[in-house]
Amino acid sequence: MAYNKGNNYNRNNRYNRGPRRPRIPEFVLQNISAIDYKQVEKLLWFIDEQGAIRPRRQTGLTAKQQRRVTQAIKRARTLALLSHVSNKHVE
Repeated sequence: MAYNKGNNYNRNNRYNRGPRRPRIPEFVLQNISAIDYKQVEKLLWFIDEQGAIRPRRQTGLTAKQQRRVTQAIKRARTLALLSHVSNKHVE
């Protein structure tokens, strides 16, 4: 069996998926300069359906912005402004 060196294309290879679409952070779209733990409506953008904090690759934030959002969410949870889990009931 000969190895075909010329055909290295694999559909499932992450390098062959084409150019990525740049994600625009919610901070830029909503014209927000800073986020605070008291802004619960804005913090809900960064929490998924299960109540987990969404990662940077989904939010499009920089590392510094993501750390500030995470800290604000944790402070809001400590003060019971946000719940730790989802409000949806399992039926």
